[in-house]
Amino acid sequence: MTTAVPALGETGTGPARSPSPRVRPGRRTPFWLLLPAVLVLVPLFAYPIYQLGLISVLDFRQAQVSGGQPTRFVGFDNYAALLHDGRFWSVLLATVGFAAACVLATLAVGAAFAVLLTRVGRWPRLALSLAAMAAWAAPAVTGSTVWMFLFDANLGLVNQVLGLDGFNWTYGRYTTFALVGAAVVWHSFPFVMITLYAGIAAIPDGVLEAAELDGASGWQSFRRVVVPMLRPLITIVVIQSIIWDFKIFTQIYVMTGGGGIAGQNLTLNVYAYQQAFAASEYGLGSAIGVVMMVILLAVTLLYLRVLRRGGEPL
Repeated sequence: MTTAVPALGETGTGPARSPSPRVRPGRRTPFWLLLPAVLVLVPLFAYPIYQLGLISVLDFRQAQVSGGQPTRFVGFDNYAALLHDGRFWSVLLATVGFAAACVLATLAVGAAFAVLLTRVGRWPRLALSLAAMAAWAAPAVTGSTVWMFLFDANLGLVNQVLGLDGFNWTYGRYTTFALVGAAVVWHSFPFVMITLYAGIAAIPDGVLEAAELDGASGWQSFRRVVVPMLRPLITIVVIQSIIWDFKIFTQIYVMTGGGGIAGQNLTLNVYAYQQAFAASEYGLGSAIGVVMMVILLAVTLLYLRVLRRGGEPL
């Protein structure tokens, strides 16, 4: 005696049920989901950018602000003045070098601590995370002031520990940039650490176990398995770090007293501030701001293009 096997899709106790059709979102669904954020962010950014671009093509100084003289349209004269200003080019090169060093250091420190979080126990991981979050949450002015106190020439803890009483860290150009860069990395690496740690924790254990069974070492697994899977997150933290570090203002202004001795530690943001508010050249300062915005947009688009050519779905 044989038992009849129900046909595929039948339960044996009633008529077969057709599977429910899968609802696929339309192509415009992502745009509708982004619409609320666009409606909030566009007015917040569009008007300031419009005003920045408008002032950059005007002869706008203290006399025009106070109403003593009429505002004149000068076209691209402010930009031409920047192109012929040797100080602008030296500050631009210094800004690019300083930002690149800060980005690389932030990624290295953040990635190292992210890997460390995966290797320690629960309580050390919690303590390290809380300490990093405290550094990230500290206001830039407060953090910069604390760093200056720690590296004070006469009363600083660092000089006392190293036996360098009287050594002024903010006297030399490169030691000052190194000190400010350390403060920037201290304030920025927690974002990289938490982001990459979340990505590493989301990688299935079976993937790493398979790599280990294939004979891959820990470094090979990290370089050939973990890093490719974290590439979208790395893209986010790299772009964010470039934007943050390229437009650094607070740390430079507070720790160098507005640009260092004879302006040796100027960055573009501080230089724009000096031109706009110290020299009352608001049009020239706005032109510097527009140049910074264009540079950041170009770097971001170039980075995304390179990743897309490499096969990353963006």
